[in-house]
Amino acid sequence: MRKKNWFLVVLVLMLSLVVAACGGNNTGNEGTNNAEGNTEGNNTEANNAEGNENAAASDSEQVLNITEASQIPTMDSSMATDAVAFQFLGESMEGLYRLDENALPIPGIADGEPEISEDGLTWTIQLKEDAVWSNGDPVTAHDFVFAWRRAVDPETGSEYGPFMMNDVIANATEINNGEAELEELGVEALSDTELEITLAKPIPYFHSLLTFGTFLPLNESFVTEQGADYALSSDNLVFNGPFTLENWDPTGEDPEQWSLVKNADYWDAETVQLEEVNVSVVKETSTGVNLYTNGDVDRHPLSAEYVEQYAGTEDFRSLPEPTLFYLKMNQGTEALANQDIRKAISMSINKQDLVDVILANGSVVSNGAVPGDFTTHPETEEDFRDINGDLLTTDQETAKEHWQAGLDALGVDSVELGLLGGDTEVATEMDAYIKDQLEGNLEGLTVNVSSVPFEERIARDEASDYDIQSSGWGPDYLDPNTWLEMWTTESPYMTMNYSNEEFDTLISEANNELLTEPVERYDNFLEAEKVLMEDAAIAPLYQRARAYLWRPDVQGVVFNPMGADFSYKWAYIE
Repeated sequence: MRKKNWFLVVLVLMLSLVVAACGGNNTGNEGTNNAEGNTEGNNTEANNAEGNENAAASDSEQVLNITEASQIPTMDSSMATDAVAFQFLGESMEGLYRLDENALPIPGIADGEPEISEDGLTWTIQLKEDAVWSNGDPVTAHDFVFAWRRAVDPETGSEYGPFMMNDVIANATEINNGEAELEELGVEALSDTELEITLAKPIPYFHSLLTFGTFLPLNESFVTEQGADYALSSDNLVFNGPFTLENWDPTGEDPEQWSLVKNADYWDAETVQLEEVNVSVVKETSTGVNLYTNGDVDRHPLSAEYVEQYAGTEDFRSLPEPTLFYLKMNQGTEALANQDIRKAISMSINKQDLVDVILANGSVVSNGAVPGDFTTHPETEEDFRDINGDLLTTDQETAKEHWQAGLDALGVDSVELGLLGGDTEVATEMDAYIKDQLEGNLEGLTVNVSSVPFEERIARDEASDYDIQSSGWGPDYLDPNTWLEMWTTESPYMTMNYSNEEFDTLISEANNELLTEPVERYDNFLEAEKVLMEDAAIAPLYQRARAYLWRPDVQGVVFNPMGADFSYKWAYIE
């Protein structure tokens, strides 16, 4: 997910923040998705269900007040592509499975684990009989069939539907291409409480994929009744998750305030301790810090200057994760179609100073397209990043040589490029640093920065309306494919006009004939990353950590490696 895609939102949020299609941002997450890696495990508090049962005896008011750096772009699960949307879909909706504190899929609406055929193609899942929508309707297998068909229907115009389901769910690709009927999608309600899924091929990560927001159910009668008004505000939504979304109206008088309210009709409501989560959009770090110190909010992301001030205090928290940020370079621009120009840009930025001085939040330099502490080789158990090492590093002298070679090939002595980024305080600081590095090290280069709201950045990304874009991605599922498939020629997230036949072949083999050959499949991913970095298709910058002011009495918040950044189902105020 921006992640897909994050991503801007996500960095927007961290980088004061970042957006994965699912698809998961300048400082933002393109992907929907954020992930935790490194040494802190897969959750913020490392609290489990048992610990939260003990919290039930607390006399504290169970109200959490937090900030976001962006409004919610959409609450339509078929149309969501960014981290903010998937965050609040994940709290107010529930699919077949959700991630637990160890990033493992556990039953949500599913009543137990799936029954899988010997060939791995047919998944039969029983549903809970006591799961209901907030309007009282039962959650049924038909709701999943309707939602998944809607996501792949070309008339819907979903990005993440095809991205997540093509070549995964049987006939999804054919339907999206207009070669098969919608009813032929490989999902069938055998009864109200029994769902059968037919895969196009064995998918090794399908169980974790089912936790993602694109696979949420939709109440068909409600969605149909709402028509074009569906998901335009809280009043046009119905929920089946731990919370309901209240007071959300993007076009109303106060579009930057909304709340999650405990859903009394949720099948596992007794586990949910928080009564309310109040959210305010705050883009300036100083404003958020003031709100925190005044006791008005319980969590807010920090920029570098405040990290230095609060590091070491009980309110400071740094959360490492396998979310990557990079520059996307649109090869539809004449200069960026030149490999030497792209390499010059990639190698001219001092990434160490970027993470140490501009971010100063625990983020680390990235020199590849796949993060560290995310997946390991199926045979040697060596980390992906350790195997491939540093592929595209800072080397300002070599960058100048590539730059001159590129100018000579173009027959020019100067180039002017736009840099599309976010409009938050830290996002603009980072983009100013990147502009300074590029112009200072590459003679004849002029960089014009456009700092725009998150929603506009997404729209311009989808329209390929940029030269260079500060972007980021958090994983959608636990597999290297989530980092690499989006750079293939036919990917719906290929907005930068990059195409490499060797790269496409390696990814295609990994997702087809090598699906049952884990070692060979992993080796394909390793080689594909090398091809991508040799092309300098993107300029890797850093692997994110997030620094926060975080109230010590806020416990049990699970930090997810994909999908929604946080899960509040088990959270409580101590």
